[in-house]
Amino acid sequence: MVVDYNGEQFVIELKIWRGSAYHKKGEQQLAQYLEHYHLKKGYLLSFNFNKKKASGIRHVQVGEKLLIEAIV
Repeated sequence: MVVDYNGEQFVIELKIWRGSAYHKKGEQQLAQYLEHYHLKKGYLLSFNFNKKKASGIRHVQVGEKLLIEAIV
């Protein structure tokens, strides 16, 4: 999802948690979107329906791109 707000663009990737390997692919996909839009920072929102999930927000560096990830 690309949000245009107040003259800025924000790229937000929405995912359903389907394991670590799928999550890593989502990070790479978001980094590619950021490259396409010439942005350095993007957002990844993962919906995890596991009972013992580790929810929270973290910062991940993928190459030169900064991903702000939230797991809910």
